[in-house]
Amino acid sequence: MTMKRIDLSRNAIDIYEQKHMNGHLVSEHYHSTHQLLFVLEGEGAIRLNGEARRLAVDDTALIVPYSVHSVMSDSRLTLLVLAFDEEVLDKDMREQLLHVYFSDSRLLKPGRFAASELRQLLRKMLFEQSRESSPLVRLSLKVQLSQLLLLLVSSVETEAAGAGSSSNRLRAEKIRGYIDSKYFDPLTAGDIASKLGISTRHLNNIFKERYDMTPIQYLTEVRIRVAQKLLEETNKDVISICFEVGYDSVSTFYRSFKAIAKVSPKMYRELNARASQIGRELASN
Repeated sequence: MTMKRIDLSRNAIDIYEQKHMNGHLVSEHYHSTHQLLFVLEGEGAIRLNGEARRLAVDDTALIVPYSVHSVMSDSRLTLLVLAFDEEVLDKDMREQLLHVYFSDSRLLKPGRFAASELRQLLRKMLFEQSRESSPLVRLSLKVQLSQLLLLLVSSVETEAAGAGSSSNRLRAEKIRGYIDSKYFDPLTAGDIASKLGISTRHLNNIFKERYDMTPIQYLTEVRIRVAQKLLEETNKDVISICFEVGYDSVSTFYRSFKAIAKVSPKMYRELNARASQIGRELASN
């Protein structure tokens, strides 16, 4: 068993892609820094805290310093690896978040949209790290690392909230999975309850117990998150986006969007474009 050194001298944070071919084994080792492994594609296994666990797309392992671990790929396994020195974080982030929620290494299985946000944050960090000439790289990486850890803590709390009722937790997760895959359909609470063979009242109760919101509130949140992504990354008309995410009424879409994003879809796109322009200008200076 060996200690593998990770060079963090540049920004105290390093992020990189790691590919493992079929049957590749990274033997047991440890690091003197924190490390996060995010599965981009493929399947495999990780041995963590003396226990072997399966790895699949979007699984996220946060490994604390000197924690012995190993990784094996079944199929081509691609990981995003984020290593960091905890001293780069503010004192409150270290003491109230990192040390409390991640005192030991752990494997998380975030939901679809939490995983999407994790993936986006990690990609942003890869981009920032590539801008070596910018004096803001270290600060930007630090801010994004803090956001990522907060997102992971939210996933941890979501897991803990349903630990006392495994059957209801599984039902709630099934409801969420159904919404995640069918958000673009004209769904009602009755539709979802009928599809899953439970009453509307029971549907609302078990979902709210697990996620602190009703299925329809979650459906709205999912639709607006997708709409935000389309506004940021495409030139599609607002009306096209409205129908693409499942709304039949443009006015209802506008009300829902503004309730969550606090601005209209048009203003959201303009603000995002302005922020991107400022980022490019800073990068070129």
